[in-house]
Amino acid sequence: MSKKTKKTPIDKYALYSHSVQEPDVEVRFLRELYRDLKGRAPRILREDFCGTFAMCCAWAKLGPGCRAYGRDLSHEPIRYGRTRYLPKLSAAQRARVRIEEKNVLTPGGPRADVVIALNFSYFIFKARADLKKYFVNCRRNLRPGGVLALDCFGGADSMKPNKESTVYRRFVYHWEQYGHDPISGEARCSIHFKPKGRKKIKDVFTYDWRLWTLPELRDLLAEAGFRKTHIYWEGGSKLKGNGIFTRSDKVEIEPVWIAYIAAEK
Repeated sequence: MSKKTKKTPIDKYALYSHSVQEPDVEVRFLRELYRDLKGRAPRILREDFCGTFAMCCAWAKLGPGCRAYGRDLSHEPIRYGRTRYLPKLSAAQRARVRIEEKNVLTPGGPRADVVIALNFSYFIFKARADLKKYFVNCRRNLRPGGVLALDCFGGADSMKPNKESTVYRRFVYHWEQYGHDPISGEARCSIHFKPKGRKKIKDVFTYDWRLWTLPELRDLLAEAGFRKTHIYWEGGSKLKGNGIFTRSDKVEIEPVWIAYIAAEK
């Protein structure tokens, strides 16, 4: 009887980074967003819900004046980042990255030019009071004239079960939203991966969120003390975005959309 070959565990964070994140592209966009609003370049980034803190590492590579500070409650992704991403930086760049395994609601920490909560991570706050508390804490951690940057998604198709797949050279990325409760605004979502030559691995990452709308978020940001908010809307066709975000006041109805919200202190 032949022995079954044990499958090598997948590197879920590498697959996530390859399919969901583009840290080097995103940090340049955030720098330009800040310049668009403030007319100068930001220096200090704070990444909340930082996970493997790939964004912090990418920020430190922008230049000798760029420092990054990340917070996350989960030990596993932080350990991964310290093992996989931090060693790829130069000694000088590593010295400009500081990561803490700490709740994003905990007061204190370095004050930043830009605070970010990306990949819809703040959707974990389902109660209005909790999200407002988070926004208040973000504002306190910004330097004068600082900017809080969030991403958000919505559209009619996000209010019902939906699936999306993207084929890469060595794997297929699957996004699945199981539904949407119109009373609570809650939704459950998962990321599945199918590595080449293997069966689909389900629920590699799972999310239990409230899908906040742009008007709700803008109202809460105003209540938290932010003086102005701006929407950066993704261009492209109604079927697929092009990854280019432009500051917009009026947009057309789309079945699914992604946008950034920039809130000025």
